[in-house]
Amino acid sequence: MVPFENVLDMIGNTPMVDVSTLSPNPNVRIYAKLEGQNPFGSVKDRIAKNMIEHAEKDGRLLPGQTILEPSSGNTGIALAAIAQMKGYPIKILMPESVSIERRQMLEVFGAELILTPGPEGSNGAVRRAQEMAAAHPEYCFLYQYGNDANPLAHYEGTGPEIFRDLPEITHFVAGLGTSGTLMGTGRYLKEQNPDIKVIAIEPPLGERVEGLRNLEDGYIPPVFEQWHGFEILDRKRVVRPRESLEWMRRLVSECGIFAGISAGAAMAGAAKVADQIDEGVIVFVVSDNGWKYLSTGAYTDDLDEAEAKAESIIYF
Repeated sequence: MVPFENVLDMIGNTPMVDVSTLSPNPNVRIYAKLEGQNPFGSVKDRIAKNMIEHAEKDGRLLPGQTILEPSSGNTGIALAAIAQMKGYPIKILMPESVSIERRQMLEVFGAELILTPGPEGSNGAVRRAQEMAAAHPEYCFLYQYGNDANPLAHYEGTGPEIFRDLPEITHFVAGLGTSGTLMGTGRYLKEQNPDIKVIAIEPPLGERVEGLRNLEDGYIPPVFEQWHGFEILDRKRVVRPRESLEWMRRLVSECGIFAGISAGAAMAGAAKVADQIDEGVIVFVVSDNGWKYLSTGAYTDDLDEAEAKAESIIYF
């Protein structure tokens, strides 16, 4: 293997692994795309790199300029790591209810952490960041929820990788958060084969599977509208917090995949799709690894207790 020039060149080209042992239908194969293999640990490495590079090219991000961004964890970690490498100060706003590991990682990468009220969740961090950006025009506000470089990272990277490695794909399943993964990957896959179905995983309205959002909760990410989300999505599947935990644990125990809770939600959705089709090939996204969530007890606590914690701890 040719050595990489730096770790940024390691972002993308993540592996896929067959987890069909978890499929409820023997005629449906299921594959997990392991985004935790990115150098900073998640699928958000892709968009962090793309947003920063696009802002540099557009002249919106100048040498030494401060970056501002709301994040419940993974985007913030990736942005902080890249900003540190490139010499940009960075302020990350995140709910106070995130796991301690994510706070620690942001500190490792030199970010200034601004905590927002936990009960307000990710939406609260977004609102506060918007207020700060308006009050401080000297900051570079990347705003992943409305930045085209977010879905573009998946249109140019994730989608082509999946189709290159598994052209027989029939269904693509991913969590609905900023919607960047679904919009970019989904659009690319449908351009290659219009018969490919794109399925979004969302929590029930009023329940929390953090990192995911229900489009009825009062906030639709701008990139979802900009990329004509309702045209790209074929359907949405609702996954409850307990299902996410159960399937996350099954990924660990039966497939050896130590993933975060959002991967459990995506796997739960993939299983529901598999149960309702005659045959096919499903790919779902494992957004990150599980090491950032060990302190939450999501893997080891009694399931009832872990489910109760899901209402107050932001996992993703």
